Amino acid sequence: MPSYSCPQCQQPSSLTTENPYRPFCSHRCQLIDLGQWAAEEHKIQGAPLTDLDQLDALPPEAFH
Repeated sequence: MPSYSCPQCQQPSSLTTENPYRPFCSHRCQLIDLGQWAAEEHKIQGAPLTDLDQLDALPPEAFH
């Protein structure tokens, strides 16, 4: 069974359905990553929305 490095701690991990935390090796690594996103340490590049009213103009399917 192929393994790869956990994106958080670099320990060996598995992508099989037996690992409920995939791609992470553990619940701890999964929560650390979530906390980094919540603290805005990770960001997806793109133009920021400067006006929250722009959200109202988006079609409902944009939120799926």
